[in-house]
Amino acid sequence: MTAVSRPLTGVTHRRPRNTKAVGVVPTALLLLGAIYCIFPVFWVLIAATKSPAELFSTSTLAFGTGFLDNVTQLFAYRDGVFWLWAANTLIYAGGGALLSTAVSAVSGYALAKYRFPGRNLIFNLLIGGILVPAVVLAIPQYLLFSKIGLADTYWAVLLPQILHPYSIYLARIYANAAIPDSLLEAGRIDGAGEWRLMARVAMPMMVPGMVTIFLFQFVAIWNNFLLPFIMLGDDGKFPLTVGLFTLLQSGANQPSLYNLILTGAFLSLVPLIALFLTMQRYWRTDLSSGAVK
Repeated sequence: MTAVSRPLTGVTHRRPRNTKAVGVVPTALLLLGAIYCIFPVFWVLIAATKSPAELFSTSTLAFGTGFLDNVTQLFAYRDGVFWLWAANTLIYAGGGALLSTAVSAVSGYALAKYRFPGRNLIFNLLIGGILVPAVVLAIPQYLLFSKIGLADTYWAVLLPQILHPYSIYLARIYANAAIPDSLLEAGRIDGAGEWRLMARVAMPMMVPGMVTIFLFQFVAIWNNFLLPFIMLGDDGKFPLTVGLFTLLQSGANQPSLYNLILTGAFLSLVPLIALFLTMQRYWRTDLSSGAVK
C-alpha cells in the first residue's frame, strides 16, 4: 500500500515582507533631517574661509582662501576680546552645567526613592515649570537680581541656570528606572547610611543620566542669548553669543566685521562638537553598569 499524501491544514504561507523597502522611508527621513541640521554648520564653515572680498563675490558653497587671516584678525580684535568672551562662556556653561547636574541628580534621586509628604505636589510643580518658557522669567529675574545687587555680575547668569525643572525630571525618571529598591535595601541592611548609599551606590548608577543632563545644560547655557543680554551691561562679562551680537551690530557700519562674526560663530561650535565626541562614551545601554563596577 502506498501512503496517500494529504495537504497540511492549519499552516498558512505568508510572503516574506520586503523589510529593505520598508526601512528606506525612515532612513530617508533621518537623512533629510540630518542634512537640515548640518547644512547651516557647513555653510558657516564655508563662509568662515572667505575673505571680505570673497564673501560677497563668490558662490555660496565655494570655499575661500582667507580663513587664517580671519582667525588672526578675530583674535586681535580689541586686544583679544574674543578670548575673554570665550572664557566667560566656559565659566557660564561649565560651571552652570556642573551645578545644575549635581542639584538635578540629588533632587531626582530623592523624588524617585523617598516617600515624604508633598512629594507628588513637588513633582507636579516641576512638570508645570517645564511648560513655562524661559523668556517669560527673564525680566522678573533681572528685577530680582537688580534689587539684591547681583545684576551685571557673573552670578546673575549662573544662578538662574542651576535649578532646571526638566533636568530634575530627567534625573527622577532615570533614578527610578536605574536604581533597584532591593539594592538600596541591601545596603541599609549592611549598615550603610543614606548619604553613603547615595554617594557610593546611587550616583555611580546614574552616571549615564547625569552625563546626558550635563550635555543638555552645557549646550543650552552655551547657546543662551537672552538671559546674559538682559542681565549684563559690561562687555567684559559677555559670553560669545552676546559678544558676537555686538559685533553684528557694529557690522552694519563696518562690513569687514562680517568675516569676523562668521569665523567666531564657527569657532564657538568647535567646543560643543568636541564635548559630544569625548563624552558620548559615557552613554551606556546597561543601566546597572555603575553598580557592577
